This record gives sequence, C-alpha cells and structure tokens, in this order.
Amino acid sequence: MLVDFPFRTLLAGICAAAALVAAPMAQAADAYPARQVTILVPFPAGGTTDIAARVVAAELGKTWKQPVVVENRAGAGGNVGTAEAARAEADGYTLLMGTVSTHAINQSVYAKLPYDPVGDFTPVTLVIPVPNILELNPAFVDKHNIRSVADLIAYLKANPGKVNMASTGNGTSTHLSGELFQAMTGTRMTHVPYKGSSPALTDVMSGSADLIFDNLPSSMGFLKAGKLRPLAVTSAERSPALPDVPTLAQAGVAGYDASSWFGLLAPDGTPPAVVDKVQRDVAKILQDPAVRERFAALGAVPSAMTPAQFKQFIAAEAAKWAKVVEQSGARVD
Repeated sequence: MLVDFPFRTLLAGICAAAALVAAPMAQAADAYPARQVTILVPFPAGGTTDIAARVVAAELGKTWKQPVVVENRAGAGGNVGTAEAARAEADGYTLLMGTVSTHAINQSVYAKLPYDPVGDFTPVTLVIPVPNILELNPAFVDKHNIRSVADLIAYLKANPGKVNMASTGNGTSTHLSGELFQAMTGTRMTHVPYKGSSPALTDVMSGSADLIFDNLPSSMGFLKAGKLRPLAVTSAERSPALPDVPTLAQAGVAGYDASSWFGLLAPDGTPPAVVDKVQRDVAKILQDPAVRERFAALGAVPSAMTPAQFKQFIAAEAAKWAKVVEQSGARVD
C-alpha cells in the first residue's frame, strides 16, 4: 500500500491536469467561431480552387452565423497564398483551400518552397476530387481535323513544339497532366503557364493557346457552350458529368491517371477540437443535396474525410506525384 499510494496520487494528478487542458480546448471549440473566418485561396478567382472555397464558405457562414470570407492570394503556382496561410495565427480563423499542387506536387517540382507542406499544416478535410480534362480550341480542332486523342498525338509528333499548351501555372496539376501526357506519348508541346484558370482558358478559347489540361469544374460551362472541345479526362474512370468523353487510358494512353483535388487545411498548431469542429461541419455541408447537386453540375463529387484520413491521403498523393514528376522530368527553378 505504501508503494501503491503515490502511484494512485500521481495518476490522479495526471488525470486532473489533462482535464484542465481539455476543458479550455473544449470551450474554445464550443465558442468557435466568435468572429469572421477567412479561407485563403492560393489561386485567382474563377478557378476550381476558388469555386470550391466559395461554395464551402457560403454554407459555413449559414451554419456558424458568422462571416466566412474567401481571399485570393495568387502567385508562384500557389506558393504565395499557401505560405501566407502557413504563417497565420493557428486559431482556426484562417484556413487554406489547399490543392494537389500546393500539398502534393510543388515539393517535387520546386527546388525550394516558402512553406513546409507537412510540418506547417494540419489537414482538416478533403472537399472535392476532380478529373482534369484535355480540351482544345475549336478552331484548332477543325483546322487540323483532330477528332480523337490518337489524331492529336499524330499531329503533335508531326509538329513537335509547335502546339502551345496552356496551364494554370508552373507545377500545377494542369501543368503536370500535360507533362505526363507528353512523356507517355513521346510528344513535345510548348508550355505556356498562366496565373490561374481564367486567363489560361481565355487564351485557349481565343486561340492564343491551343489546348489545356484544365480542372473540369472551371471548364464545364465553356464545354457546355461549345467554346472548348473535350478529347479525354485524365482520371482512371469517366466523369459522370461527361459520360461520353473517354479517359486518356481508354483513348489509347494506357495507364494514364492524373486527377486533381481540393481540401481544407489549417496552420499547424490549430487546436484539435477546432479542427474537428470544422471537419464535422464541412462534412455535413457536403452531404446536403443542394450542395452535392451544385458540385455535380461542375463535374465534381464531394468527398469529406476525417483529418487523419486526409493526412494519409495527402501523403499517398505526394508519393504518387513525385513519381509523375520524375517520369515527366518537370522542374521549376
């Protein structure tokens, strides 16, 4: 008993201390948010990252009865806004709409990043995974009679370097999707990076650039209007939004698979209870039929994850894209 008593006393003390720590954290989550929450988007307005953030922000604002605003901080393939999010106060009032580029690709294509994609962030939840789509300027398609991926490959091989491939920025999934395509087909295009989807799509539609591998949601309206011509999606399976458009693998590029995704992250050190609250509320929003219908119209299927699941997902994506970068040889100095 003389030996056991101090151990019980110590155990009781540890439990009491843990309760003292847990109580303020629980209270912080209960009170959160007590003011405006900002979602940083590291790309310009109009792209898929921006679209996903604004849908989530609008619904969270209704749920929380607090303003949830989206702020665009574009530049350097998403690095500028992501670095700003990494430096933000870890209190839950600044969140990041991260992407496959910012958290799975950039670390492989940039020699040095202004943030640590793993150490500087706490994953919250995936929001939407989406395919990219290989789409062309209609006049270019008609002029060169390109009706399939096979037609495009034949034209590219006959005209190396003469086709301008737009992207939403160096190191983005739209860039790497094109680089992987070239590596797997033995073709060569001239890469023209833009600062986001809107300017890139504008130039493809005007004919200043010939084609792009864009995120499907930001292109869907233009595809429906006939301003862009789809050839194939980059995912392993066809998109329910474009069931008649084959995958690149189905179109003859065997083994091709390069999809994009968008999800919320918080600065490292954000209280776990706050992270869990954000995740739960976003997961509930993504189950709302109206929200799912809105995303479906853009070619995206909402898919929430727990913070732990999202962390594992990001790690797997980083490993996958590192191999894509190595295969394509893409680098950004």
